[in-house]
Amino acid sequence: MFEGLGAIFSDPAAWAALITLVVMEVVLGIDNLIFISILSNKLPPEHRQRTRRIGIGLALVMRLGLLATIGWIVGLTAPVFDLGLSGAGFETAFSWRDLILIAGGLFLVWKATKEIHHSVDTTPSHDLLEKDKKDVVINNVGSAIFQIILLDLVFSIDSILTAVGMTDHVPIMMIAVVIAVLCMLLAADPLANFIDKNPTVVMLALGFLLMIGAVLIADGFGVHVPKGYIYAAMAFSALVEALNMMSRNAQSKKAKAQAARAEADAAEVRAEKAEAEAAAEQA
Repeated sequence: MFEGLGAIFSDPAAWAALITLVVMEVVLGIDNLIFISILSNKLPPEHRQRTRRIGIGLALVMRLGLLATIGWIVGLTAPVFDLGLSGAGFETAFSWRDLILIAGGLFLVWKATKEIHHSVDTTPSHDLLEKDKKDVVINNVGSAIFQIILLDLVFSIDSILTAVGMTDHVPIMMIAVVIAVLCMLLAADPLANFIDKNPTVVMLALGFLLMIGAVLIADGFGVHVPKGYIYAAMAFSALVEALNMMSRNAQSKKAKAQAARAEADAAEVRAEKAEAEAAAEQA
């Protein structure tokens, strides 16, 4: 086994494939990580970190399990049925991969729309994932993990099929997947805390999930949107939001400085008035 690994990694092309795969897997994992972060932030604080780690751990197990059945995964791209319709840029010859992507995309669109509705409408609801309901914590955690598993399956299949298209060596795929998931694990808590502390970022992240869901549905129908366009749009939106946050922070600091200056001026006026009154009493 180790001799085989040595033979593989003695080839510079294998190292190039590994580095490229790690980058691709990390980028593809952003979608999964955003969903896990938003969903875990709906839980009480004491359950968030554990739920995130369980979700990311399941993502790793699912990816490695799918790699172990690589022949079956490749077979998912074979057409299952065809509606006989086709047009410019789309087709209706569906494979199991297409059906899974469409189902996952519909779920993401539904979930993102529901969360956006909850963010806009402040009317209390009976959702199991309301973070202020302590009596349904067990159901909350179970519901969150179940939804994470569903999306883990969709993202894992997409991730593995991407890996299969880039190299034929399963050990390279496994190493790339493990490194990418470890990066997700390290980034999970900081990202979730950042999203939780910045409400406008939550809406931006939900918009990302909505777009990703639409892209998964389109991909299922044979309309392939280049991932570079998607992530470029996400990066541009994140940059604009970062500039807005910097502007709000600068305005907040300016307002605090003005308030402190006004308070200092008022204190000085009071001190001068007290001195004047004391001098008048002495006279």
